[in-house]
Amino acid sequence: MTTSKPRVGAPIEPTSFPSLSGDTISIGQPKDRWTMLFVYRGKHCPRCKRYLNKLNAVLPAWTEVMDVLVVSADTKEKAQADMDEFGWDFDLCYGMSEAQMRALGLYVSEPLSEAETTENFAEPGAFAIRPDGTLMLVDISNGPAARPDLEELLDGMIFNITNDRPVRGTA
Repeated sequence: MTTSKPRVGAPIEPTSFPSLSGDTISIGQPKDRWTMLFVYRGKHCPRCKRYLNKLNAVLPAWTEVMDVLVVSADTKEKAQADMDEFGWDFDLCYGMSEAQMRALGLYVSEPLSEAETTENFAEPGAFAIRPDGTLMLVDISNGPAARPDLEELLDGMIFNITNDRPVRGTA
């Protein structure tokens, strides 16, 4: 299995995700605000729920600065079950395809059993996307235990946005 790194500083491939709000949310095209895309493993992952609950608790600080979008490969029914249980305030999207996962450079896992899930799914990722649709910052993991600290990430993004910092990691 090979995974290519996302190209920071380059336009992200335009793609769309269905949202539980009934909208289709797109990334990779110009808009008036920054976007932070969080990819989570899906309903089967308790670590994801803890992380997304932490995100929801600090969501107002995030949305002052940028749009927040959360997506998984889950079906609409599984995403809705999570939303019903946790009542998150962010845009929750579902149905991320394996091609979309790979286009973002995410690690993709096969389920360990049908008790986990029945389809391949993305491991966690966080992507900061500039208003012009280019990728500013990437954090990807090959498992659920490694994720960016939300306070540090937001603080760093506020610094990057306020100071119009250049993309790093391009040498």
